[in-house]
Amino acid sequence: MSQSLNRGHRRALTAIAVGCAAALTLAPAATAAPGGTKGGSKDSTVSITVMGTSDLHGYIENWDYFKNADYDDAAGNDVGIAKISTLVNQVRADRGAGSTLLIDNGDTIQGTSLTDYYANTEPVDETGELHPMAAAMNAMGYDSTTLGNHEFNYGLPLLRTYEEQLDFPLLGANVKDATTGGDAFTPYVIKTVKLKGQKPIKVGILGLTTPGSAIWDKNNVEGQLEFLDMVEQAKKYVPEMKSAGADVVVVSSHSGPSGTSSYGGDLPIENASTLIAEQVPGIDAILAGHEHQEIPERFVTNRQTGEQILLTEPKNWGMRLSVMDFELVKVRGQWDVASANSELLNSNTVPADPKISAIAAEQHRTTIDYVNTAIGTATETMSAADSRFRDTAVMDFVNDVQAKAVDKALDGTPNADLPVLSIVAPFNRAAVIPEGPVTIRDMAGLYVFPNTLFGVEMTGAQVKDYLEYSAKYFTQTAVGAPVDPATLTNAAGTPDYNYDMMSGVSYDIDISRPVGQRIVDLSYAGAPIDPAQRFAVATNNYRQSGGGNFPHIATAPVLVNQTTEIRQLLIDYLIAEGTIDPSTFFEENWKLTRDGLPVVE
Repeated sequence: MSQSLNRGHRRALTAIAVGCAAALTLAPAATAAPGGTKGGSKDSTVSITVMGTSDLHGYIENWDYFKNADYDDAAGNDVGIAKISTLVNQVRADRGAGSTLLIDNGDTIQGTSLTDYYANTEPVDETGELHPMAAAMNAMGYDSTTLGNHEFNYGLPLLRTYEEQLDFPLLGANVKDATTGGDAFTPYVIKTVKLKGQKPIKVGILGLTTPGSAIWDKNNVEGQLEFLDMVEQAKKYVPEMKSAGADVVVVSSHSGPSGTSSYGGDLPIENASTLIAEQVPGIDAILAGHEHQEIPERFVTNRQTGEQILLTEPKNWGMRLSVMDFELVKVRGQWDVASANSELLNSNTVPADPKISAIAAEQHRTTIDYVNTAIGTATETMSAADSRFRDTAVMDFVNDVQAKAVDKALDGTPNADLPVLSIVAPFNRAAVIPEGPVTIRDMAGLYVFPNTLFGVEMTGAQVKDYLEYSAKYFTQTAVGAPVDPATLTNAAGTPDYNYDMMSGVSYDIDISRPVGQRIVDLSYAGAPIDPAQRFAVATNNYRQSGGGNFPHIATAPVLVNQTTEIRQLLIDYLIAEGTIDPSTFFEENWKLTRDGLPVVE
């Protein structure tokens, strides 16, 4: 249902296009329903549509590379922009192609084995091959995309190559050159919609990205890029867009609406989309993202003007398409937004667009063949299904590889004698290392992020603090109360990737105790841990840079910094050893307890 926005603001008499402005094809005017607002006549009322995707994460086809099968989940969702393309074509046919725009909200080039292959195995910045996401999105006729935090995962050279391959701008108004302070990416674009017999409509699209990339990809961006406050940059650019003639202002905000941050207060807020709507006048709609939520339609009141700002967020991986419809009316010869509404379209209702499937077919097949290459064997099946609440061999495998790599890197250094501990999170509950042949796909499913290896120095006291913070992941459960694995974890919204388990020390987590008092019997080498003892701790770049806001680790002295991805270390280990044998590394060194008694057997 549409909601009047009560704009009433006057437009500039002259529409001035900025550098990236572009005209769309002609289409018949769409007239408003009877009773249009603002006193505009029926002949001077039109409708335009802006479609949006977010958090595509490299999904083109409805395919799960980890399972080597069509994507499937409990909710019956489908994924991929091949299916989104069919929805886009339907909307264009329904509204008239010339009255529509298509934008993306970021996190497009990381997340599947397909995008990993063309970033690592055959990187497009070295081969010159067209990135599969660029090829597909160019063919779909996108008008803009926005930087997501995962765009920086593979480094700036690959990102810049991807940017150059796009037929549309990559937006990032709050990302600045660390040396000059100037714009590192295009801040906004103004698109011109030409409707037959009507004054052209100018739609401004402002791109903003969450500032957390300064932490999460510190190694790739430090000294090169700075990430400024999203609200403040919107306050700067929205008036500039209006002065440049924008009749409609849409903010493509790779930032969730929740107003929360996964890091401390050293950076501007992570999920600022609602704050932008509340604090920045002149915005008509916000396409939100990053939090992987599903928001068909929400209205946020701007505190200064009292206007209602449309906010929508499509579900990630191409599961949904946001469709924002705007009704515009002429007020003293200038277009004004009279009302706006949005809905989500579900990609599981349509087949894939054969045009997009054909474009991606060769790269899709290359990736499938690659990830199904067997590189060794395992002596038994190791599943991650219970890893979030039970010590498992598959997580110990990751920790063993990480610890050995850090220990090797310390050889010949003044810290060579430090005991090495290791931490890992249960990234993928569905991960399985099968008995028998093990493929690259199995390894990629176990470690789904392109994190690189770090080793940092921590004391015994800091290790205790770290584990206490990690243990907030568990729901406090009284002694004798029933324990349900479905509700035992993810307390206070803590995701699986922000729960770390540690090897090299032994400890219990008493879930009957309050947060901060749960780690008991913490020991090293059979004795209570010495708070002053120094340890080398193997971790990943996300955690070392402050991801998850764990204590001490972001400020701990760095002992090892390797550019090799951890999952590549896992692959290299298996290729070198030929076999994964849990008897050589699995040790049950932690467990959940209540009053000294194990919670799970």
